[in-house]
Amino acid sequence: MASVCFYFQVHQPYRLKEYSFFHIGRDYVYENHDLNLQVLNKVADKCYVKANALLLQLINKHKGEFKVSFSISGLALEQFEQFRPDVLASFQALAKTGCVEFLGETYYHSLAALYSAEEFQRQVDLHKEKIKALFGVEPTVFRNTELIYNNNLARYIQKQGYVGLLCEGTERLIAANPSNKVYHAETNKSIPVLARNYTLSDDISFRFSDQNWKEWPLSAAKFSNWLQEIAVEKDDVLNLFMDYETFGEHQWEETGIFEFLNDLPEQVLTNTSLGFKTPSEVFKSYQANYPITAPETISWADAERDMSAWQGNAMQHECLEKIYEMEESVKATGNEALIHCWSKLQASDHFYYMSTKHSSDGAVHSYFSPYNTPHDAYLYYMNIIADFEIRVNKSLKVKSEM
Repeated sequence: MASVCFYFQVHQPYRLKEYSFFHIGRDYVYENHDLNLQVLNKVADKCYVKANALLLQLINKHKGEFKVSFSISGLALEQFEQFRPDVLASFQALAKTGCVEFLGETYYHSLAALYSAEEFQRQVDLHKEKIKALFGVEPTVFRNTELIYNNNLARYIQKQGYVGLLCEGTERLIAANPSNKVYHAETNKSIPVLARNYTLSDDISFRFSDQNWKEWPLSAAKFSNWLQEIAVEKDDVLNLFMDYETFGEHQWEETGIFEFLNDLPEQVLTNTSLGFKTPSEVFKSYQANYPITAPETISWADAERDMSAWQGNAMQHECLEKIYEMEESVKATGNEALIHCWSKLQASDHFYYMSTKHSSDGAVHSYFSPYNTPHDAYLYYMNIIADFEIRVNKSLKVKSEM
């Protein structure tokens, strides 16, 4: 039987406030609390609460045949615990069904995998602990921030005991291989990899409400027919990976996105050649027979599907270098509050807001950014770093005098 693998990313960063030069040395509150709470409540009400209730209903209706998976960043989980315990409870209710898999990732939704092996390890471990504490399960499949993947990551993840990982299905990886199969890292055949079908995924997450799209309106029946036409072999896997906020936030309820989600499982399951599996179930069911290689780092962001969304200009490079070169001094303080603050400043979103891309990619960056310009995002971030360095140096001085 061919399989449909649904995976959703859930993440909410702590957005920074407009922090000017005159705040340095005087204000150590960096986050825009009101904006963060406003966004969290909006997305929770429009997406998380409604979508989780619908998923729970669908799982019960289809008696465990409908399955999905999530990766939820530690930053999102922190905010759910503090401000929206109802959202957390709804995810916990899904966990109890046994039909929802929670994947491992970096706690702070960071780019640490590319800058610090030690910090990356710390964040992966923190996230694993958080998932186990809140949902009673330990992740066995890994999904790096924004599906960032390269050969080095594949080697590392196996050493951590994960049974496999996810990546973007860019042609640079899979062009020479059959589509929609279970792949393995070229560096090690024992590391299975699921590659996102970005065309089918983006049909839902980006094109669903586009009335200029030739396939609009997209019904569950039409989409299910596409899946059946594509999945012609028993070991085919159709990996539909997307932001969870697709449902109700990026695609508003008025577009019919919830009706689409409600109807899709039945449309898929009426065809005996298709079923739903979580990533770990896919890895148990199918052989990874096709190698992929990623000597250069890829991601699921923007048209290039590389690292240019976060490393595409000098501002981004400067900020990334600055935050990670502070690692040794920050950790030397032994101050958990400072370490947590430094960790939150690693969230990939801060660098995403600094992107100076144009055309459609630039529009997406602007949509998510709380700032007027990429330069504003850079300026506020660097001012915060300047203040944070002062705090770290003071803490080190106090520690040395004890």
